[in-house]
Amino acid sequence: MSETIRNVVILGSGCSGHTAALYTARANLSPLVLEGHEPGGQLSLTTLVENFPGFPDGIQGPELIENMKKQAARFGAEYKTGHVVSADLSRRPFTINLGKETIQTKSLIIASGASARWLGLPNEQALIGHGVSSCATCDGFFFSGKPITVIGGGDTAMEEATFLTRFASKVTLIHRRDEFRASKIMLERAEKNPKIEFLMNTVVDDVHDASQKEVTALKLRHVKTGLVWDFPTNAMFLGIGHDPNAKMFQGQLDMDHDGYLVTHKFVHTRVPGVFASGDVMDRRYRQAITAAGTGCMAALEVEKFLEAEGHH
Repeated sequence: MSETIRNVVILGSGCSGHTAALYTARANLSPLVLEGHEPGGQLSLTTLVENFPGFPDGIQGPELIENMKKQAARFGAEYKTGHVVSADLSRRPFTINLGKETIQTKSLIIASGASARWLGLPNEQALIGHGVSSCATCDGFFFSGKPITVIGGGDTAMEEATFLTRFASKVTLIHRRDEFRASKIMLERAEKNPKIEFLMNTVVDDVHDASQKEVTALKLRHVKTGLVWDFPTNAMFLGIGHDPNAKMFQGQLDMDHDGYLVTHKFVHTRVPGVFASGDVMDRRYRQAITAAGTGCMAALEVEKFLEAEGHH
């Protein structure tokens, strides 16, 4: 039984994937969007988005994503749950394997985003959702009036720490080095905040207490003196960056040392007909608006690519 060969398949349902879906749908390409293992992407983990143009009072992240999806669906984009197990980009049509089924497509837009990094501590995974979090905006209000910690030294960590002072009695920012990678403006904002304290040259060895299903303390170690101590806290927020969701393309597409897809001419990968957009290829800006912008670019490139091949 021969399956229909799709014109375009879009991997991911964040800002980038939905924008690509909207543009390809309006070009009558009947896109199929595979929603991935984090449907809605990072915005679905965010509460208020205040920096997306056109929403002067801000908009809830999940609502913005839902609006984008409705808009794309209205023009004929098709959505399907499932994420890619493997893909064969060596010949066209490309084959996308979802485990239970395979899909063939003439072109592909990879908008699979990036996922938060964890520390890999013995008790960390057991406490995710019980005081261990990678999303300050999702979970901050659960810790109103309580002391909490943020791990990291870049802009993400400063942003999370500053945001969390709205809720927490005190925020301790723990960083393994003696200086920060964060931009001057973000660092200054954090340093000026009376609720934020800094613990430098310090790493987390474990988080307590999995048996109580809540965070009670962090086991800390000073990297220079080797001193180990328990630091009482009610939550640990991770601000240590993200890993791009592109492992299934290893060996088939070019990646940088952190696994971000390398593109040329904005959104082209080295395989003709395969394009990448959003946080899976953008390690620099990582904003909703830039993800949407590159999603639009990828869609327009797909249109040109298929047109050159005689698709009407």
